[in-house]
Amino acid sequence: MKFIILRLMQQIFSFLFKNSYRLLFLLLLVLSLGLTIQSHSYHKSKVISSANFLTGGIYQKVNNINEYFNLKSQNDELAFENARLKALLFNIKDSTKLPEIDTIKGVKKTDVIISKVIHNSYSKHENYLTINNGSKDGIKQDMGVINSAGIIGIVDDVSPGYATVISILNVKSQINAKLKKSNHFGSLVWNGKSTGFVQLIDVPRLAGVRKGDTIVTGGQSHIFPENIGIGTIEKVYTDDETNYYTLDIKLFNDMTNLGYVYIIKNKDREEIIQLESKIKKDE
Repeated sequence: MKFIILRLMQQIFSFLFKNSYRLLFLLLLVLSLGLTIQSHSYHKSKVISSANFLTGGIYQKVNNINEYFNLKSQNDELAFENARLKALLFNIKDSTKLPEIDTIKGVKKTDVIISKVIHNSYSKHENYLTINNGSKDGIKQDMGVINSAGIIGIVDDVSPGYATVISILNVKSQINAKLKKSNHFGSLVWNGKSTGFVQLIDVPRLAGVRKGDTIVTGGQSHIFPENIGIGTIEKVYTDDETNYYTLDIKLFNDMTNLGYVYIIKNKDREEIIQLESKIKKDE
């Protein structure tokens, strides 16, 4: 061991002796540069600026990496914040003397539950979605499902931790909808063709419809609040035999790319259904 240390020391001294002139030159060069920088403000500012640029670039790269790995938590935080804001919006009390025309009817009795789509089919005639929340979170059958752009579908089946949703891209789906500018209603269905379009059928010819008009959920539903966005009219078809329009509706949502969704719970739904069922029995 001592021999190895002695041998190493000899090599170090030999290197220093052989390169003494070069080392002395480098030492004097560093000293002269240091003195120059200290005595000249211009040179000093340039060195500091260069150092800041270098370290700033490194910090930016590190920050970008950290932000990338933190994207999931940031997205979760944003989604929960959106759910909180939507809950406040849907539960807001009428405090103004003149309520707006587009105020959503009955939304103050609606809760919002946040969830996420973990499976989405859109290439079949009967398409379903799966979300990662279920009965333990308060989700039940026939609850409406929306996101920030508009309607998604209706809860079909529920387990403790998950739920399936009938997509609006399902030929069996049928939702009450209307023209936003009037109270003319129709049934929202899907013809099984394009993932970007649904159809509004049985719209009376008395309704003045134009391309670009907005379609929203109607008020004749226990599932969705009134005036939730659906899409805009793309084409108008006239049936001369029935005197009704069939409208092609371009969806606000990209149904092939869904993430976080909101499940709408109407607290009075069961009460309304029970009351209406009594009327049907009397008939």
